[in-house]
Amino acid sequence: MPSKKQPLGIKNYDSIGHLPGSKIGEGDRTCDRGQAKIATVKIRDKHDRVIVQEKLDGGNVGVALIDGILYPLTRSGYLACESFLEQHWRFSEWVYSQQDRFMAVLEDGERLCGEWLLQAHGTRYHLQHEPFVAFDLMNGNTRTPHAEFLERLKPGAFVSPKVIHEGEALSIEKATALLNVYGFHGAIDPVEGAVWRVERNKETGIKGQREWVVNFVVKHVRPEKNDGCYLPFISKQPSVWNTYNLSFL
Repeated sequence: MPSKKQPLGIKNYDSIGHLPGSKIGEGDRTCDRGQAKIATVKIRDKHDRVIVQEKLDGGNVGVALIDGILYPLTRSGYLACESFLEQHWRFSEWVYSQQDRFMAVLEDGERLCGEWLLQAHGTRYHLQHEPFVAFDLMNGNTRTPHAEFLERLKPGAFVSPKVIHEGEALSIEKATALLNVYGFHGAIDPVEGAVWRVERNKETGIKGQREWVVNFVVKHVRPEKNDGCYLPFISKQPSVWNTYNLSFL
């Protein structure tokens, strides 16, 4: 049985491999060369689809529905309300204030993973939407394909990261150009980077039937980014809170 403190019994969200040239932080890993080639140079065949999104810079969080109960979680899978960080306490409070929206999206055993942009980490934002941006709907370690993910978000009207490309492979250089300097989510420092989601149209085992599945996800963070430079335990300065419309909280 999972403990009360880690309701899923696993992490809420595991690390994503970095593409070549990406800023690597402590505990990060690079993706393998084959994945990098498929994502940024050439897809394998017509059954591959590459979706590239803006990468957001905040706290990685999630909301799980287990036996009809919502659990706001930190990235490590522990209860956000038990974190030592204020941003997580405020996330937990916000989730329960929005519980009808989460219940409209989630089925039992699923979790909605996203970026909590209330506090500035290494990028400041002037948000034109609420501080939570959903980027994955998961059950265990299985990701929901992007098109289905967007459909599932609609009842809760959650924001998702801006898609800058869909189809063939996309180079890091082209992704950087499409994002421009500040991206599409109100960044007032240069945008952190991009995420490549590679999906595969696989045979289901039933003759003539195929379905989209998420094959792998990789990312690129601009090399000059100063990770966590606005966090007080790094900057030795007071916390920096992103600006947003107060009606969202």
